[in-house]
Amino acid sequence: MNDELVVAIEVNGETVRRLVPASRTLLEFLRVDLGLTGSKHGCDVGDCGACTVLVDGVARLSCITLAVEVRGPVRTIEGVPADDPIVAAFDRHLASQCGYCTPGFVMNLIGVREDGGAPDEEALRNALGSNLCRCTGYTRILDAAKDALGQG
Repeated sequence: MNDELVVAIEVNGETVRRLVPASRTLLEFLRVDLGLTGSKHGCDVGDCGACTVLVDGVARLSCITLAVEVRGPVRTIEGVPADDPIVAAFDRHLASQCGYCTPGFVMNLIGVREDGGAPDEEALRNALGSNLCRCTGYTRILDAAKDALGQG
């Protein structure tokens, strides 16, 4: 029995087709099949947010999303311009230390921005609560998020 399927997914503006195992996660597809290693492998169960990407403009945990289930364009950290205001705010506020969690936070915040912009601080804290960081203590991340979304 062949458990491989063809997936065709638009990733960062380019449509790619690959034959992949039916059980291939979106994270594995991005990292292994496409060589896009910006989305990080953290917990593998959807708890840490290191693998966050946007699917059709909505933040998704790619470690618990099967590649064959993806409908809509995928944007990864590699598809984010270096001059994006969220990236710039992270730089200004020194909001990353080791940097492992940073792509997930940035993608999550881009999803927040695309969903309407600047929630109040409590809503922003809730949105960021799906991402874990072991280095910064979150203060600088929250400052960068508020700055990037026009609250700071």
